[in-house]
Amino acid sequence: MGRAFEFRKERKFKRWSKMAIQFTRLGKEIAMAVKESGPHPETNSRLRTVIQNAKAVNMPKDRIEAAIKRASEKDASTYEEHIYEGYAPHGIAILIETATDNINRTVANVRSYLTKAGGSLGKTGSLDFIFSRKSMFRFKADENIDLEELELELIDGGLEELYIEDDEDGNDIAVVQTSFEDFGTMQKLLEAKGLEVIAKLERITLSTIEISEEDAAEILKLIDKIEEDDDVQAVYHNMA
Repeated sequence: MGRAFEFRKERKFKRWSKMAIQFTRLGKEIAMAVKESGPHPETNSRLRTVIQNAKAVNMPKDRIEAAIKRASEKDASTYEEHIYEGYAPHGIAILIETATDNINRTVANVRSYLTKAGGSLGKTGSLDFIFSRKSMFRFKADENIDLEELELELIDGGLEELYIEDDEDGNDIAVVQTSFEDFGTMQKLLEAKGLEVIAKLERITLSTIEISEEDAAEILKLIDKIEEDDDVQAVYHNMA
């Protein structure tokens, strides 16, 4: 059928694989939110946010409901959030957020990924000077949204930055950044404006390191390996 068909098939399989990983991570976030404040989104702001994010990436409604139901059961798995910090080869800092029901398994896996690649696992807090936690909100930017006007309106919500980035399909995505503390305020403000946003707490790099393309490919291969782990929720680095 030709190379074009094979390329499209490969791209589709990669997208399906990425969706599966996203759904697994969202399922854990749902479980933690339910355990924390109950199964009702109207009284559980964390769960409401996760459901909103799940819908934004087309997670099926029945799968969302099933995750909430499982998390509400007495014998449901309890996940704990843990952060691991370390260094990959070439001095690149790596911060890994996890959600696990087996800490020993998770830390052993993370240490193994780093050491096999020539890196090392560090102490908690050792990378505080490199990463800052921020509230990030993303939504599709279109001609019906005046971003300059919106920027002025969001200042009262703690707006730090408003910029555009591309998603995998080349669509323009507006990104709103605030401090960690202003997450709830900005979320309510954006919801009041009728915007369908994906809301997350993320780690922003305060300083970066430039390395060669060959070395960067090595680091990205390591990050891909770490992200394949079911216990891993997010991976951050300071590679330029």
